[in-house]
Amino acid sequence: MTEKARPSPPPTGALFDELLVVLVQQGDRSALSRLHARWDRRLIRAAYRYTGDADLARDLAQECWIGIWKGIGDLRNPGRFRSYAFAILHRRGASHLRRAVRDRENADQIAQETDQAAPQDGRIAIQQAFASLPPDQRLCAHLHFVEGLTLAEIAEVQSIPAGTAKSRLFHARRKLKAALDPNLPEGELP
Repeated sequence: MTEKARPSPPPTGALFDELLVVLVQQGDRSALSRLHARWDRRLIRAAYRYTGDADLARDLAQECWIGIWKGIGDLRNPGRFRSYAFAILHRRGASHLRRAVRDRENADQIAQETDQAAPQDGRIAIQQAFASLPPDQRLCAHLHFVEGLTLAEIAEVQSIPAGTAKSRLFHARRKLKAALDPNLPEGELP
């Protein structure tokens, strides 16, 4: 006889966020402050992936908070706050992405700059590798590797099918590996 696998409970932090959202929806201003304190740095970090600039990232995160505060009362499932917050960030950052894509130099120039500026440590190499990704792949990789979102959550945040999210993550992973290990022959990319 096989025993049914029980779904694992949500992490404690997710439960606390859910409680804070419920309290915010009931009008508790201190819960809103607590939710902001718990999430602001994460949203700024994700916004940095859109902008590449710390000041612009803070501005984008602030715009995101305005959207969160205006719409949190309509959030039907408080347990989905993480996806909800990143979806708002995605929508608010979309116009920035469109501008960035238009203003961005072609990929050859980026590759030349990356080759010329030898990274001083792994952190710089990772930042450069992320910066070289197309914006949609960069956000997808950030949400997965940094924020720990699942493919389904990434698809919801970016308003795309799960298969598209999976494809973006696959290509981002390949490009990141290639950028971080330039000695890999092109035919042997992971």
